[in-house]
Amino acid sequence: MKKFIRTDYWRHSRLGKRRKKLQVWRRARGKHSKIRRRRKGYPAIPIIGYKQPMKDSGKINNLLPVVVNNVKEVEKINKNQGIIIASRVGARKKLDIIKKAESMKIQILNLGKETKEARK
Repeated sequence: MKKFIRTDYWRHSRLGKRRKKLQVWRRARGKHSKIRRRRKGYPAIPIIGYKQPMKDSGKINNLLPVVVNNVKEVEKINKNQGIIIASRVGARKKLDIIKKAESMKIQILNLGKETKEARK
């Protein structure tokens, strides 16, 4: 998938030079903007034609994401699906879900750094 980055990100720190978090797409609106005019040698803009195939659409790491609230829902997951633990799940239940997913060898797609450390 092509990476679309805002205009002049390479020139100014406030627009994303050496700051990945700020390098998000913002549409070029300038009167003389080379990116808006789609000049050769300038970053591409998102247009029709860059869309993923429907069979790959919505997947994360080639897995279909499924939101899980408890351990019973983890037991229903297939090998071609990945778990996303719901945000309203507490710490104790989250650890139970993680243990069950590891025993079933199911990938957790939104496992944060702090959760990995708490598991140890």
